[in-house]
Amino acid sequence: MKRRGEAFLEEKHEIRVMKIQIPGVTPLSLRARTLVYLKARTTGSQRLVCYSSEIESSSTLTSKKVKKESSSMSSRPNTKKGVIEENASRTQSIEIQSIRDDPAKVKAMTVQELTTTLRSVGVPAKGCKRDLVLALKSFLDNKASDESSQAEEQLELNILSKRKAKNLSVEDHEQNVNIVSDASGLKQSKRRAKQSPVEAKIEVNTEIINEKEKPSIKNKEASGNKLYQGERKASSRSSIKQIAVTERIDISMNEPEPWTVLTHKKPQEGWIPYNPRTMRPPPLTGDAKFVKLMSWNVNGLRGLLKSKGFSALKLAQREDFDVLSLQETKLQEKDVEAIKQSVIEGYENSFWTCSVSKLGYSGTAIISRIKPLSVRYGLGISDHDSEGRLLTAEFESFYLLSGYVPNSGDGLKRLSYRVTQWDSALGSYMKELEKSKPVILTGDLNCAHQEIDIHDPAGNRRSAGFTDEERQSLEKNFLSKGFVDSFRKQHPGVVGYTYWGYRNGCRKSNKGWRLDYFLVSESIADKVHDSYILPDIGGSDHCPIGLVLKL
Repeated sequence: MKRRGEAFLEEKHEIRVMKIQIPGVTPLSLRARTLVYLKARTTGSQRLVCYSSEIESSSTLTSKKVKKESSSMSSRPNTKKGVIEENASRTQSIEIQSIRDDPAKVKAMTVQELTTTLRSVGVPAKGCKRDLVLALKSFLDNKASDESSQAEEQLELNILSKRKAKNLSVEDHEQNVNIVSDASGLKQSKRRAKQSPVEAKIEVNTEIINEKEKPSIKNKEASGNKLYQGERKASSRSSIKQIAVTERIDISMNEPEPWTVLTHKKPQEGWIPYNPRTMRPPPLTGDAKFVKLMSWNVNGLRGLLKSKGFSALKLAQREDFDVLSLQETKLQEKDVEAIKQSVIEGYENSFWTCSVSKLGYSGTAIISRIKPLSVRYGLGISDHDSEGRLLTAEFESFYLLSGYVPNSGDGLKRLSYRVTQWDSALGSYMKELEKSKPVILTGDLNCAHQEIDIHDPAGNRRSAGFTDEERQSLEKNFLSKGFVDSFRKQHPGVVGYTYWGYRNGCRKSNKGWRLDYFLVSESIADKVHDSYILPDIGGSDHCPIGLVLKL
């Protein structure tokens, strides 16, 4: 009969009895029926460690004996093919390491050498030498970032393990550990086990969390077309209900918020990363009258509505905005009526413009809880209005423009059109509107204005969105005409991004661009209470931005 407190090792129908004591851990025990599972997974082996209060104390073998028995079960020698692959892998690692140690070698490499190196690490090798050099540099940067991230994860795991050992029950003083190892796991060599990273998962039961109910927002009466948040009733606020849940926490994903890390390749003295938790001013309260505007390039609205991630509804629940501007909805005119039926409750006024020259492309929208005084579609110029890139809503105190500026595209094919025609036409249109009341332009302007607005300025000099021509056009047609970049005015030395490419884990490593703006007329620039970014919200390659304007 098996005695309680023993660990059984089974291989090829044999049962060996192992009793171990973990060195450095004070023997403790948990209360009855309390289990904490730690699953440590290494390459080719799995071990399940179970701390149980139902097992009595029994330790007769030392950890040294366990090591001897494990070493006696070492894996079979690698086959000839395996040795060749391992040697090739080592040679490749040495070559990559030598390049990382001396970056100047990249530029000195021939096209053939660059192509061979890129293919050996699984990176597509296409284009001229400049493209190959950029691709290799990008790979080396990502590799360094991944290694740094793994080191941080391992450090956090070690700290957590120590805390776990200290925080176990102090009432009891004995604890047994049962180790059940898979036979396949013990067939791996000790060398491979040491080289492989360790991932740990802990199951945690939490009893209560807060979940916001769907807000019920009453429409303002026709006579109340003023965007005064100070007049809202307390009954419109979201209620909280408590529910019991089981939450799974993956320790390996317990990383700091990436946007709080300064990842700029050429930071200047005094630059700091944007952190909305600490850099946003306190909300306006009391009788203060203000309007809260938000903008979001959703990169396909239908996909966002179908996804299980963050949605426009959750954004409304969390931010309680007055007006939401959308860009790149990618809707067709036949889709609009169906989409309107799913518009957020309380935001009954929605206006949409779609591309007719290229279906399922571009498109902008304005969704508001207040009915605008008037709405205009496009610039009024046929050459610019076939792609659904601009909507104008007139409110009592200002004009709001939701714009999606044309991207210069691959090979900068549309650069000339963008900087010589579109930008100048839009800037002139805004100045004409400004003759009657202040103007606010929001949306994806497809341009990182300064070096602080892009993580790698040197590597993107001829990339769409950061060419000298686009940056000069933004300055000439908008900023020099009296429109103020509200975020940069509020945060002059802050690095904050609104766009991260899907490739190479750019969002996780915070390698982004600031392409989304709130440009406001100079006459109301001082009334901006807050111009902010919400980098934690996913669902698109862009994140939402917001503006709180005092009236």
